Amino acid sequence: MMYDLLEELDIEVTVAHPLKTRAIAEAKIKLDSIDACTLAHLLRADLIPPVHVPAKEIREQKNLLRHRLWLVRLQTMTKNRIHQLIDRNHVKTPKVKNLLGTTRRRFLQGLNLSGIDQKLLEDHLELLDTLQEHIRKTETWIDKEPKDNPLISILNTLPGFGKILSALAALEIDDINRFHTPAKFASYSGLIPSTSGSGEKIYHGGLIPTGNRWLRYIFIEASWTALRSSPYCRGYFDRIKHRKGSNTAIVAVARRLSEIAYRCLKGERYYVERPYIPYTRQTLSGCPPKFLAS
Repeated sequence: MMYDLLEELDIEVTVAHPLKTRAIAEAKIKLDSIDACTLAHLLRADLIPPVHVPAKEIREQKNLLRHRLWLVRLQTMTKNRIHQLIDRNHVKTPKVKNLLGTTRRRFLQGLNLSGIDQKLLEDHLELLDTLQEHIRKTETWIDKEPKDNPLISILNTLPGFGKILSALAALEIDDINRFHTPAKFASYSGLIPSTSGSGEKIYHGGLIPTGNRWLRYIFIEASWTALRSSPYCRGYFDRIKHRKGSNTAIVAVARRLSEIAYRCLKGERYYVERPYIPYTRQTLSGCPPKFLAS
Protein backbone atom coordinates (compact mmCIF):
# COMPACT_ATOMS: atom_id res chain seq x y z
CA MET A 1 0.00 0.00 0.00
CA MET A 2 1.39 3.41 -0.99
CA TYR A 3 0.43 4.93 2.39
CA ASP A 4 2.52 2.35 4.29
CA LEU A 5 5.50 2.86 1.98
CA LEU A 6 5.47 6.65 2.44
CA GLU A 7 4.95 6.28 6.20
CA GLU A 8 8.03 4.04 6.46
CA LEU A 9 10.01 6.79 4.73
CA ASP A 10 8.87 9.27 7.43
CA ILE A 11 6.84 11.28 4.92
CA GLU A 12 3.75 13.00 6.29
CA VAL A 13 0.74 11.74 4.33
CA THR A 14 -2.80 13.15 4.13
CA VAL A 15 -5.35 10.82 2.55
CA ALA A 16 -8.06 12.89 0.86
CA HIS A 17 -11.73 11.92 0.82
CA PRO A 18 -12.51 11.45 -2.92
CA LEU A 19 -16.24 12.23 -2.66
CA LYS A 20 -15.58 15.48 -0.81
CA THR A 21 -12.83 16.73 -3.09
CA ARG A 22 -15.30 18.26 -5.52
CA ALA A 23 -12.74 20.44 -7.31
CA ILE A 24 -11.26 17.24 -8.76
CA ALA A 25 -14.39 15.13 -8.98
CA GLU A 26 -16.23 17.75 -11.07
CA ALA A 27 -13.29 18.75 -13.26
CA LYS A 28 -13.93 18.67 -17.01
CA ILE A 29 -10.31 17.77 -17.83
CA LYS A 30 -8.97 14.72 -15.98
CA LEU A 31 -5.18 14.54 -16.02
CA ASP A 32 -2.86 13.38 -13.24
CA SER A 33 -0.79 16.53 -13.52
CA ILE A 34 -3.84 18.81 -13.22
CA ASP A 35 -5.31 16.78 -10.33
CA ALA A 36 -1.96 16.85 -8.49
CA CYS A 37 -1.75 20.62 -8.89
CA THR A 38 -5.32 21.07 -7.62
CA LEU A 39 -4.60 18.86 -4.60
CA ALA A 40 -1.45 20.85 -3.84
CA HIS A 41 -3.40 24.14 -3.86
CA LEU A 42 -6.12 22.66 -1.62
CA LEU A 43 -3.54 21.27 0.80
CA ARG A 44 -1.74 24.62 0.96
CA ALA A 45 -5.04 26.29 1.90
CA ASP A 46 -5.84 23.51 4.42
CA LEU A 47 -8.98 22.58 2.44
CA ILE A 48 -8.29 18.86 2.02
CA PRO A 49 -11.03 16.75 3.70
CA PRO A 50 -8.91 14.01 5.35
CA VAL A 51 -9.76 10.34 5.74
CA HIS A 52 -9.08 8.62 9.05
CA VAL A 53 -6.34 6.00 8.63
CA PRO A 54 -5.95 3.58 11.56
CA ALA A 55 -2.64 2.07 12.59
CA LYS A 56 -1.16 -0.69 10.46
CA GLU A 57 -1.74 -3.30 13.17
CA ILE A 58 -5.43 -2.34 13.36
CA ARG A 59 -5.78 -2.59 9.57
CA GLU A 60 -4.24 -6.06 9.53
CA GLN A 61 -6.54 -7.33 12.29
CA LYS A 62 -9.49 -5.78 10.49
CA ASN A 63 -8.62 -7.55 7.24
CA LEU A 64 -8.43 -10.88 9.10
CA LEU A 65 -11.92 -10.46 10.58
CA ARG A 66 -13.32 -9.26 7.25
CA HIS A 67 -11.88 -12.40 5.65
CA ARG A 68 -13.74 -14.54 8.18
CA LEU A 69 -17.05 -12.79 7.40
CA TRP A 70 -16.39 -13.28 3.67
CA LEU A 71 -15.89 -17.03 4.21
CA VAL A 72 -19.14 -17.22 6.18
CA ARG A 73 -20.97 -15.48 3.33
CA LEU A 74 -19.58 -18.04 0.86
CA GLN A 75 -20.71 -20.82 3.20
CA THR A 76 -24.24 -19.37 3.33
CA MET A 77 -24.34 -19.06 -0.47
CA THR A 78 -23.26 -22.70 -0.82
CA LYS A 79 -25.95 -23.85 1.64
CA ASN A 80 -28.57 -21.96 -0.37
CA ARG A 81 -27.39 -23.66 -3.57
CA ILE A 82 -27.82 -27.06 -1.91
CA HIS A 83 -31.34 -26.11 -0.82
CA GLN A 84 -32.13 -25.14 -4.43
CA LEU A 85 -30.88 -28.51 -5.69
CA ILE A 86 -33.02 -30.38 -3.16
CA ASP A 87 -36.13 -28.31 -3.92
CA ARG A 88 -35.61 -28.75 -7.67
CA ASN A 89 -35.62 -32.53 -7.24
CA HIS A 90 -38.64 -32.49 -4.86
CA VAL A 91 -36.74 -34.27 -2.09
CA LYS A 92 -38.30 -34.26 1.38
CA THR A 93 -35.61 -33.52 3.94
CA PRO A 94 -35.56 -34.14 7.71
CA LYS A 95 -36.55 -31.13 9.81
CA VAL A 96 -33.10 -30.17 11.07
CA LYS A 97 -31.97 -26.54 11.23
CA ASN A 98 -28.23 -27.05 10.79
CA LEU A 99 -27.27 -28.16 7.28
CA LEU A 100 -23.81 -29.11 8.55
CA GLY A 101 -25.18 -31.28 11.36
CA THR A 102 -24.48 -35.01 11.48
CA THR A 103 -28.05 -36.15 10.74
CA ARG A 104 -28.64 -33.76 7.82
CA ARG A 105 -25.18 -34.34 6.38
CA ARG A 106 -25.59 -38.12 6.43
CA PHE A 107 -28.94 -37.71 4.69
CA LEU A 108 -27.46 -35.48 1.96
CA GLN A 109 -24.57 -37.85 1.32
CA GLY A 110 -27.02 -40.73 0.86
CA LEU A 111 -29.08 -38.95 -1.80
CA ASN A 112 -29.03 -40.09 -5.41
CA LEU A 113 -30.27 -37.19 -7.51
CA SER A 114 -30.93 -37.37 -11.23
CA GLY A 115 -28.42 -36.39 -13.91
CA ILE A 116 -25.94 -33.60 -13.29
CA ASP A 117 -27.61 -32.56 -10.03
CA GLN A 118 -25.91 -35.43 -8.17
CA LYS A 119 -22.48 -34.21 -9.26
CA LEU A 120 -23.39 -30.65 -8.29
CA LEU A 121 -24.52 -31.83 -4.84
CA GLU A 122 -21.26 -33.70 -4.25
CA ASP A 123 -19.28 -30.66 -5.40
CA HIS A 124 -21.21 -28.32 -3.07
CA LEU A 125 -20.75 -30.67 -0.10
CA GLU A 126 -17.02 -30.82 -0.77
CA LEU A 127 -16.93 -27.02 -1.00
CA LEU A 128 -18.76 -26.76 2.34
CA ASP A 129 -16.12 -28.97 3.98
CA THR A 130 -13.36 -26.76 2.57
CA LEU A 131 -15.03 -23.53 3.70
CA GLN A 132 -15.69 -24.92 7.17
CA GLU A 133 -12.03 -25.87 7.52
CA HIS A 134 -10.91 -22.40 6.41
CA ILE A 135 -13.33 -20.75 8.86
CA ARG A 136 -11.93 -22.85 11.73
CA LYS A 137 -8.39 -21.95 10.70
CA THR A 138 -9.24 -18.24 10.50
CA GLU A 139 -10.91 -18.32 13.93
CA THR A 140 -7.73 -19.90 15.33
CA TRP A 141 -5.74 -16.96 13.96
CA ILE A 142 -8.28 -14.53 15.43
CA ASP A 143 -7.98 -16.13 18.89
CA LYS A 144 -4.22 -15.54 18.79
CA GLU A 145 -4.63 -11.82 18.14
CA PRO A 146 -4.37 -9.45 21.15
CA LYS A 147 -7.70 -8.63 22.85
CA ASP A 148 -6.69 -5.48 24.75
CA ASN A 149 -9.14 -3.21 22.89
CA PRO A 150 -11.50 -1.74 25.55
CA LEU A 151 -14.23 -1.19 22.93
CA ILE A 152 -14.66 -4.95 22.44
CA SER A 153 -15.80 -5.64 26.01
CA ILE A 154 -18.39 -2.83 25.81
CA LEU A 155 -19.74 -3.85 22.40
CA ASN A 156 -19.96 -7.46 23.53
CA THR A 157 -22.69 -6.47 26.01
CA LEU A 158 -24.97 -5.13 23.26
CA PRO A 159 -27.85 -7.39 22.14
CA GLY A 160 -26.98 -9.44 19.06
CA PHE A 161 -23.23 -8.94 19.35
CA GLY A 162 -20.86 -11.89 19.71
CA LYS A 163 -17.08 -12.00 19.88
CA ILE A 164 -16.58 -11.74 16.09
CA LEU A 165 -18.98 -8.85 15.48
CA SER A 166 -17.75 -7.01 18.59
CA ALA A 167 -14.11 -7.34 17.55
CA LEU A 168 -14.71 -6.23 13.96
CA ALA A 169 -16.96 -3.32 15.01
CA ALA A 170 -14.31 -2.12 17.48
CA LEU A 171 -11.65 -2.20 14.76
CA GLU A 172 -13.88 -0.46 12.22
CA ILE A 173 -14.73 2.31 14.72
CA ASP A 174 -11.14 2.60 16.01
CA ASP A 175 -11.80 5.86 17.90
CA ILE A 176 -15.36 6.78 18.91
CA ASN A 177 -14.30 10.37 19.63
CA ARG A 178 -14.10 10.95 15.86
CA PHE A 179 -17.90 11.23 15.89
CA HIS A 180 -19.50 14.19 17.65
CA THR A 181 -23.09 12.89 17.77
CA PRO A 182 -24.96 9.57 17.48
CA ALA A 183 -26.37 10.78 14.14
CA LYS A 184 -22.84 11.31 12.79
CA PHE A 185 -21.92 7.77 13.80
CA ALA A 186 -25.11 6.37 12.22
CA SER A 187 -24.26 8.24 9.03
CA TYR A 188 -20.74 6.82 9.01
CA SER A 189 -22.28 3.36 9.47
CA GLY A 190 -24.47 3.91 6.39
CA LEU A 191 -27.72 3.62 8.35
CA ILE A 192 -29.45 6.89 7.42
CA PRO A 193 -31.72 7.43 4.38
CA SER A 194 -30.77 9.58 1.44
CA THR A 195 -32.61 12.92 1.55
CA SER A 196 -33.43 15.49 -1.09
CA GLY A 197 -35.60 18.57 -0.78
CA SER A 198 -37.01 21.39 -2.83
CA GLY A 199 -38.91 24.21 -1.20
CA GLU A 200 -41.02 22.82 1.61
CA LYS A 201 -41.01 19.25 0.29
CA ILE A 202 -38.46 16.74 1.58
CA TYR A 203 -38.04 13.28 0.08
CA HIS A 204 -36.39 10.32 1.79
CA GLY A 205 -34.99 7.46 -0.28
CA GLY A 206 -32.99 4.31 0.44
CA LEU A 207 -29.88 4.08 2.58
CA ILE A 208 -27.01 6.33 1.56
CA PRO A 209 -24.51 4.53 -0.72
CA THR A 210 -21.57 5.96 1.22
CA GLY A 211 -20.55 4.98 4.72
CA ASN A 212 -18.78 1.98 6.15
CA ARG A 213 -20.42 -1.08 4.57
CA TRP A 214 -18.91 -3.40 7.17
CA LEU A 215 -20.45 -1.48 10.07
CA ARG A 216 -23.78 -1.44 8.25
CA TYR A 217 -23.57 -5.23 7.84
CA ILE A 218 -22.57 -5.66 11.50
CA PHE A 219 -25.45 -3.62 12.92
CA ILE A 220 -28.08 -5.16 10.63
CA GLU A 221 -26.82 -8.69 11.31
CA ALA A 222 -26.76 -8.01 15.05
CA SER A 223 -30.29 -6.56 14.88
CA TRP A 224 -31.76 -9.79 13.51
CA THR A 225 -30.12 -11.71 16.36
CA ALA A 226 -31.18 -9.10 18.93
CA LEU A 227 -34.86 -9.65 18.05
CA ARG A 228 -34.64 -13.05 19.78
CA SER A 229 -32.87 -11.87 22.93
CA SER A 230 -33.77 -8.21 23.51
CA PRO A 231 -37.33 -7.19 24.48
CA TYR A 232 -36.44 -3.58 23.68
CA CYS A 233 -35.29 -4.37 20.12
CA ARG A 234 -38.26 -6.69 19.55
CA GLY A 235 -40.75 -4.06 20.71
CA TYR A 236 -39.16 -1.35 18.58
CA PHE A 237 -39.10 -3.69 15.55
CA ASP A 238 -42.75 -4.74 15.91
CA ARG A 239 -43.97 -1.14 16.16
CA ILE A 240 -42.29 -0.12 12.89
CA LYS A 241 -42.96 -3.41 11.08
CA HIS A 242 -46.70 -2.90 11.54
CA ARG A 243 -46.52 0.32 9.50
CA LYS A 244 -43.58 -0.07 7.10
CA GLY A 245 -42.65 -3.75 6.83
CA SER A 246 -39.77 -5.91 8.03
CA ASN A 247 -36.96 -4.48 5.90
CA THR A 248 -37.53 -0.89 7.00
CA ALA A 249 -38.04 -2.02 10.58
CA ILE A 250 -34.76 -3.94 10.80
CA VAL A 251 -32.83 -0.95 9.43
CA ALA A 252 -34.50 1.23 12.06
CA VAL A 253 -33.44 -1.23 14.77
CA ALA A 254 -29.90 -1.24 13.35
CA ARG A 255 -29.75 2.54 13.52
CA ARG A 256 -31.12 2.56 17.07
CA LEU A 257 -28.53 -0.09 17.98
CA SER A 258 -25.76 2.07 16.49
CA GLU A 259 -26.93 5.03 18.59
CA ILE A 260 -26.95 2.86 21.72
CA ALA A 261 -23.45 1.62 20.86
CA TYR A 262 -22.27 5.21 20.44
CA ARG A 263 -23.57 6.26 23.85
CA CYS A 264 -22.14 3.19 25.59
CA LEU A 265 -18.72 3.67 23.97
CA LYS A 266 -18.72 7.41 24.58
CA GLY A 267 -19.68 6.99 28.23
CA GLU A 268 -17.45 3.92 28.68
CA ARG A 269 -20.28 1.89 30.20
CA TYR A 270 -21.84 -1.50 29.55
CA TYR A 271 -25.27 -1.92 27.98
CA VAL A 272 -28.16 -2.61 30.36
CA GLU A 273 -31.35 -4.06 28.87
CA ARG A 274 -34.55 -2.09 29.46
CA PRO A 275 -38.18 -2.69 28.48
CA TYR A 276 -39.52 -1.04 25.37
CA ILE A 277 -42.06 1.69 26.15
CA PRO A 278 -43.95 2.89 23.04
CA TYR A 279 -43.93 6.62 22.50
CA THR A 280 -47.34 8.30 22.87
CA ARG A 281 -47.76 11.74 21.35
CA GLN A 282 -48.92 14.21 23.99
CA THR A 283 -50.58 17.59 23.66
CA LEU A 284 -49.93 20.69 25.73
CA SER A 285 -52.64 19.64 28.18
CA GLY A 286 -50.92 16.31 28.75
CA CYS A 287 -53.78 14.24 27.29
CA PRO A 288 -53.47 12.00 24.23
CA PRO A 289 -55.01 13.66 21.13
CA LYS A 290 -57.86 11.15 20.75
CA PHE A 291 -59.29 12.11 24.17
CA LEU A 292 -59.47 15.84 23.43
CA ALA A 293 -62.76 17.43 22.47
CA SER A 294 -62.90 18.63 18.89
